[in-house]
Amino acid sequence: MGAELKTYGDALDFLFARTTGVWKLGLERVEGFLHLLGDPHRDLRTLHVAGTNGKGSVCATLEAALRARGLRVGKYTSPHLVDFRERFLIDGAPVEAERIVSFVEQWTPEVERLGATFFEATTAMAFTFFAEAKVDVAVIETGLGGRLDASNVVQPLVAGVTNIGIDHVEYLGGTREEIAVEKAGIFKRNTPAIVGEPEAEIRALLCREAVARGASPIRCVYEDGGPSDVRVTAEGTDFTLGGQRIRTPLVGAHQAANAAVAMAMLDALPDDLRPSNADLHRGLSQVLLPGRFQRVGRYLFDVAHNPDGAATLARTMEAVRPPGPVVAVFSVLADKDWRGMLDVLSGVVDHFVLTHCPTAPASRAWNLPEVLAYARERGVSAEVIRDFDRALVRGEAQGATVLITGSFHTVGDAMARLEVNPTGG
Repeated sequence: MGAELKTYGDALDFLFARTTGVWKLGLERVEGFLHLLGDPHRDLRTLHVAGTNGKGSVCATLEAALRARGLRVGKYTSPHLVDFRERFLIDGAPVEAERIVSFVEQWTPEVERLGATFFEATTAMAFTFFAEAKVDVAVIETGLGGRLDASNVVQPLVAGVTNIGIDHVEYLGGTREEIAVEKAGIFKRNTPAIVGEPEAEIRALLCREAVARGASPIRCVYEDGGPSDVRVTAEGTDFTLGGQRIRTPLVGAHQAANAAVAMAMLDALPDDLRPSNADLHRGLSQVLLPGRFQRVGRYLFDVAHNPDGAATLARTMEAVRPPGPVVAVFSVLADKDWRGMLDVLSGVVDHFVLTHCPTAPASRAWNLPEVLAYARERGVSAEVIRDFDRALVRGEAQGATVLITGSFHTVGDAMARLEVNPTGG
């Protein structure tokens, strides 16, 4: 295939074809592939972030503060919203499409020989791109879990776990305790570990796992007191931490917790990387995180895709009180707890337009008649419009605020149609 691969679209087609089938956890394939690439991850100084929700916010805050420090920063996150290149940012700019085409052309035979998955291939790409760009530091987000996630080949300068909720139960376990153990797998011997979980029992479990793995020092944000006097407005979130007033442009009380995790991780860095207090405040003012309570005109984009995320979204809407009526264009993947999400969001949404988003895999499409029946049983105002473009038009016709939520696919597809650029470029 290599000689025939010419375009960015072809490269993406090859990569996305590797998302089919069962998710294969384990580090053997990615380690083998990285070794062929010259082990680029070993040349990188990294910060590693795991957790059920909040990973993206922590990574964005880390990136902004480190760039304010004057450092060259790579950031690897997933999934993307509109363009695959959003996954690989160097100083806030996506990697060039040509670079992705070149990588796929060169390494297709080895990816196929090793049976590497989509995420394993893209993780190896990220490490290669960042090493070639000679970034000073790379911020790395786990894709799924932690212990067996492809990104867990790194030996980070500091590792942080945001919080633990119920998600990906088919891979990580059906309880918060089982999931916590998997997420804690990113903690490494003699490496600072930051725990952001607010609930005492799960926090204690994460700390025990960090101790068992030899992490040191171990810092639990909420045992230090955590953020206090949190105030949320449509423009951002203010809170007190460590005796000083902090402000982030990210909206929601949960963003205070996410910022606190990022700040603890930054504080654990070596002197040559640690931002000053002035750097921190300057960086926080510049944090950009598309698709997380992001307002563009009457549209409100949020990638909440599980009940915990939906509950956070609902609390933020209650705090900000966007103009009503609020109409949600809502599409969730079938393997997610859409019932729990619908129950939570029905308290802040006046009407749901239930739809299919075009980029969602057909194998994960939810059953719209079943969803509508459930909504009606609960007395929730809802209708089905299968065509996504028509659903957007319906939402705009009915809502003073149009909430786009349910998955990254839902938000990304809407952004593409409404010409909203996730990277702000």
